[in-house]
Amino acid sequence: MFSMGTLRTSEAAALLRVGPETLRAWERRFGYPKPQSPPGDHRLYSHGEVVALRDALEQGLSIAAAVSRAREALSTDTSTLVGALAGLELDRADSAMESALALRPMERSVEEVLLPALGAISDRYGTGGAPWAFAARWADGWLRRAKRLAPPPIRGRAILVGDATRDELDPDALAVRALELFCGRSCVRVMALPVGVASGLSDVVGSLSPDAVVIAGGHVPDDDVALWAYRVRAAAGPLPMALFRRSHRGANVRTTGTRLLPDMPFGAQRELLALIDGRRPSRVREIGAEPVRDGDHEHREAQA
Repeated sequence: MFSMGTLRTSEAAALLRVGPETLRAWERRFGYPKPQSPPGDHRLYSHGEVVALRDALEQGLSIAAAVSRAREALSTDTSTLVGALAGLELDRADSAMESALALRPMERSVEEVLLPALGAISDRYGTGGAPWAFAARWADGWLRRAKRLAPPPIRGRAILVGDATRDELDPDALAVRALELFCGRSCVRVMALPVGVASGLSDVVGSLSPDAVVIAGGHVPDDDVALWAYRVRAAAGPLPMALFRRSHRGANVRTTGTRLLPDMPFGAQRELLALIDGRRPSRVREIGAEPVRDGDHEHREAQA
């Protein structure tokens, strides 16, 4: 199944009135339009990128100038969103994302517009004040609404996310919400629980029957993460474990064979799907287990 926001190579080339070979040559030379490679290795291009390039070419520009103009046109959405959030304009922020979605698939809208805009707000105001809180709460709400519109889980797969972020204002929390959204859009059932919550954990894990566990975020200390992972495995048995947005703590992880996912949510989602479908992701790196303290029984069990 292909997204309505994407075009196959032949469709993109036809829209640009060039041959597929020319399209691929532009891609190699300019890195634009940038293809997606979903499972199955089909080359898909963003409809918005192709249309922006076509419009620029129709103005009589050279291909180099047209690529520059197309990129500039697409970057307008990010600038508009930054301005809306800086100006505390909720409706304008929603409109900026609607415009982004008209040109791009959901995943690219989030990674190329929403997350960069939040990064710009963080750089401009920091993450300790009201401007960041306003922007982060808006983004959290937007991502959660988008997740509710995802198709029902039909893959027969489930992922348990151990949320190790500080709270919804933690910058990593927005990337975690994006990962949950992308997994849900792939028809995978996703449940997120705060790391450290132990009461009733076995009942929840038993009901979900997860195929993999993701520890997401870097705020919670390693000892607490290891204890939570042990309790999950005690309830569900051996499960693949992966880390997301926890790379700065990666050397201290106390679970053997834990996989380190890319920091960007779409790349992480693709590797998770490969992991739970029984295929080894090409970019996944193994993280060695750190020796644990003598007498720390639960942490030794987490290594098993």
